[in-house]
Amino acid sequence: MRGHHLFATSVALFLFLALSPAIRSQESAPPPPAPDNAAVSDTDNDTVFRVNVDMVQLNVAVIDRKGNYVTGLRPSDFEIVEDTMQQKLATFEEGNLGPIMLVNPSQPGTTPSSVSDSKPGTSGVPQISSAGANVFILFDTSNYMYRGFVYAQDAISDFVRSLDGTAKVAFYSYSRDVARDALLTSDRSQVLRGVRSTVAGADAALYNALLLVLRDAGQYTGRKVVVVFSNGPDNASMVPPEGVGELAQSQGIPIYMISTREAKQDPVSTAVFERISASTGGQAYFAKNWNEQQQAFASVREDLSHLYALSYYPQPNPNRGWRTITVKLVGEKLKNFHIRTRNGYRPRPTGFTPDTPADTASAR
Repeated sequence: MRGHHLFATSVALFLFLALSPAIRSQESAPPPPAPDNAAVSDTDNDTVFRVNVDMVQLNVAVIDRKGNYVTGLRPSDFEIVEDTMQQKLATFEEGNLGPIMLVNPSQPGTTPSSVSDSKPGTSGVPQISSAGANVFILFDTSNYMYRGFVYAQDAISDFVRSLDGTAKVAFYSYSRDVARDALLTSDRSQVLRGVRSTVAGADAALYNALLLVLRDAGQYTGRKVVVVFSNGPDNASMVPPEGVGELAQSQGIPIYMISTREAKQDPVSTAVFERISASTGGQAYFAKNWNEQQQAFASVREDLSHLYALSYYPQPNPNRGWRTITVKLVGEKLKNFHIRTRNGYRPRPTGFTPDTPADTASAR
């Protein structure tokens, strides 16, 4: 509720903590054992550096030439390269199917298919499975939203109602401050009350708010996405968008930016929104009216339903800085399909992390 405000004056501290290695995901069960490849030797001075060997998680969209999602792919259809080293898949999941622990990584591939339809629910709103995703919604309530405030509330409410029942939703709003209006829950009515309780505010501190949402989302395991509805530029944040974008990449959280015509008219905001969404594996939408806002939210729903979830334990890598991830499809039949996913991450040095079981094998 509004009493949970976190003021912008505290966000500089949040940035330091968020970009530091201390962020950890809460594990409900121990993950599969990881290979012991954390030690990296510096041959110049014999100093041994260690980085966490976390399981890297990827949300991957595969699109054909017509813009339809490609389904039916198998683990052997994907190739993952971190820096220059090929990786072995640890888990594989398609859409709303359960995760598969890979016992035989050389499973044969299958002929893929493309889909572009969705089934209407009993309420008349399309119901598309989101595979148990944790969906974090961030709503701009600054003075940029005055004219379209009620329409934006309606679009977000319809989006919340249409999410599959397996998804959990959290709702945040921001102007100069950010409020946790509804913590992560499967209770749609609680989230809708949070949406309807929002009121228009003053200046916009988007990146401050987005940083807090990412930190909250990082405490949960499983598939996570952040959906931002913003009407204009950021004029009050204390943190840069580049740092926030890198945090989302490193945590494996796609960011979907849904904005309006006003934001599209600001070239700086347009470039930042497109860059953050593309680098994290999400998408940016610029909606001119209420109908296009609805279409943008529907596109996000479809993405959640059709993403492939891949994970791997990285091979020994002396690179303690930014690691580039490249995902490719194997085979002549698949070479013309387009892949969308995050493009890298930064490993966390173990020296900055608490020595607790929950911290030693978290998922990235």
